Order: sequence, then C-alpha cells, then structure tokens
Amino acid sequence: MKLTQISRCIGLALVGATLTVALPAFAQDSLKPDMGKLLATGGVSQLEGAGGGGLTPWALITGYGTRDSYGANAHYTQVKTQDYQLKTYGAAVGIADTVEFSIAKQEFTGSLAPLNLLNLQQDIFGVKVRVAGEAVYDQTGWMPQVAVGAMYKRDSRIGGLGALGVTNVKQLGAKDDQGTDYYASATKIYLAQSLLVNGTVRLTKANQMGLLGFGGDQKDKYQAQLEGSIAYLLNRQWVVGAEYRMKPRNLGVDKEKDYYDAFVAYFPTKNVSITAAYATLGDITIFNPKNQRGWYLSLQTGF
Repeated sequence: MKLTQISRCIGLALVGATLTVALPAFAQDSLKPDMGKLLATGGVSQLEGAGGGGLTPWALITGYGTRDSYGANAHYTQVKTQDYQLKTYGAAVGIADTVEFSIAKQEFTGSLAPLNLLNLQQDIFGVKVRVAGEAVYDQTGWMPQVAVGAMYKRDSRIGGLGALGVTNVKQLGAKDDQGTDYYASATKIYLAQSLLVNGTVRLTKANQMGLLGFGGDQKDKYQAQLEGSIAYLLNRQWVVGAEYRMKPRNLGVDKEKDYYDAFVAYFPTKNVSITAAYATLGDITIFNPKNQRGWYLSLQTGF
C-alpha cells in the first residue's frame, strides 16, 4: 500500500472515531458547557491550533467540558524574532473530553531585506481523539492519557518574493503546497508533584510547520519527529515550563533547526489564559542565516 493510501486510511479512521464518540454525547438533551475540569487542564492554544503547549500538542482535550459536556476557545498568538513575525489565530472545540476540532490561520512576515516584504499564510484544520488513559483523575497508575491527531495544512499565500522570481513554495524546492501531519501524544499530570509531562511523536513532511511547503529537494518522505513539554504548577493560576520540537530538513534553501522555548502561563479564570515565552526558532532561510530568537505572547479565551 502506498504512503498516500495509508495517510488517507489514518485520516478516515480518525474521522470514524470522532463520529463514534461525538454523536452519543450530543444525543443527550441536557448537554451544556459545565466547565467541570480543573483549572489549566485544557492547556493553551498551540501554534497550529490544537490544545496543548505553545509548540506542541498535548493529549489533553481543549476546553473545560467534562465527559458529559463540551468546551471551546479562541486564541490569538504573536511570535516576534529579530527579523520575522508570526501571527496565528483560530478556534477549537472539545467534545465530551474526548474529541477536539480546531482551525487556525498563520501569517508569517519578514522585516529584513531581501525578505522585508515576505508574507506567507497558511490554513490549518485539526482533529484530535483521546484513545486511552486519564491524565488528571488516574493518580494511582502509570498510564498517561493518550491521543492521536491529524492536521491538514494548505499554503494560502506566498507573497513578497516576486523580486526573487518566487511565487510558489515549489520554486523553493518544496514538493507540494499542502499536506497533513499525523501525531500521537501522551500526557501525564502528577498532582502531588504539581507536574505535567508530555511527549509527542509527529509524522510530517512540513517545512517550517508547512509555511514553506511540504517535502523538498533534500527529502520527500514522512519522518518521525519527537516533541516534548514539561510544566510545573507554581500554584492554581501560574504555570512555568519548557518545550522542545524536532524539525525535518527537507529543503536546500532552509537549514531548518529544532524549536524550543521557556514559558510562563497565567490562568486568572477558566475563561482566560495568557502565555508568554522566550523562543528559539533557528535559521529560517539561507537568505538570512541567523539564529532567530524572540518573544512569544498568546491570549486564549473560552470555556
């Protein structure tokens, strides 16, 4: 079976699982947003729209709805380095603390010549399904909460590179301007130690999360990339932590580097969270071979 066929089978399986768990929940006439989960256990909004940390998805389902309810949120995030800026905004809904749907828009711009007019945009549609475990309430066993997910991404704009003769990511060596990431996440919360640990394995062909297309002149196959998060709850409202995300190296014009950050998140209520971080994103392109570092700020509101 070809890899594209396998990818479609995985996608159909995720949709099937989603319908199986979602429809019974919505069949309940009394379904209401109960906001019954513990504060901060819905995570924040990840750069690609999923519930989790800033860089990587977690197995936790977004929102504060329990198994008898649902939750939803909207987010706006901005990352600013020396020469680039990334804006992302979107929304997500969690159903019965089991299924999550998300949508996000990314816009990446430059400020240093020859990329000072750069404007890349990407649309992302995600689904996540919890398949095993309970991260919060199972404190006696070793089993983490496990979820599988997919993110379909498509480049909707590549602008500002006309002077270089580039109007499509394929001209940079990418094999496609759309693609799908598949991932599995495992998350465990240790309440007694005020600690959260997450590990994610992502199958991807995306260049810079997909902003520079998918596949490339160096490699054009799905690769397993490791991602991790650790967070410590200072108290009920403040969380500090760090994240790491491996990246593929598919393009000759982009010596892509791994991402990592250190963050602090504030949860004044279940309706609002604010996350700030210092992030390192590595080189972006050979046109500006500089290690990009800067701040990350995200606002999430929901229930």
